[in-house]
Amino acid sequence: MASYLKIHEHNEARRRPSPIIVRRRPGRPSEGLLRWGHLVFPCALGRGGIKAIKREGDGATPLARMRLLYGWQRGGWQGGRRSRLTLRRIGTDDGWCDAVDDRNYNRHVILPYPASCERMKRPDHLYDCCIVMDYNVSQRRRGMGSAVFFHLARPGFLPTEGCVAVEPRVMSRMLPYLSRKTVLVVTR
Repeated sequence: MASYLKIHEHNEARRRPSPIIVRRRPGRPSEGLLRWGHLVFPCALGRGGIKAIKREGDGATPLARMRLLYGWQRGGWQGGRRSRLTLRRIGTDDGWCDAVDDRNYNRHVILPYPASCERMKRPDHLYDCCIVMDYNVSQRRRGMGSAVFFHLARPGFLPTEGCVAVEPRVMSRMLPYLSRKTVLVVTR
């Protein structure tokens, strides 16, 4: 019979979500393979490939362990399922500041905003489901990259500006299982 400690450790390991692992696809620096448990899905990466030291505007996906924090979702998104992550509804006045010298750099802002920022409600629908990852968010450093999200991919997995992007059906499948305990690991 297993000891209480071993049973407790086994139960803890089952409750801890396994990380989402993202690797570069061989021969294609802006495409990746996302491993989630025993499943593998194609994904889009930044046009600059994967870099250990990310800079604002370099188009690279950071080589990092990033906890999922919360998400944004457009009302009426077809893949909209419940999630253990907090999902905020995207409004027309939601933006994300990418101006390095602004006090709200790499933060949500209300539009119109006087500094450079990205509109969350995009006409191309890439952010219809968009998860904020803890890259340069909790411990913010100016110029080290902003708006590094886990979001929906363009058809053909065209490169992102540094995010990790998957097909809508993949996001819809993963969303109910994602939580603040989930970690996305970008590796080489």
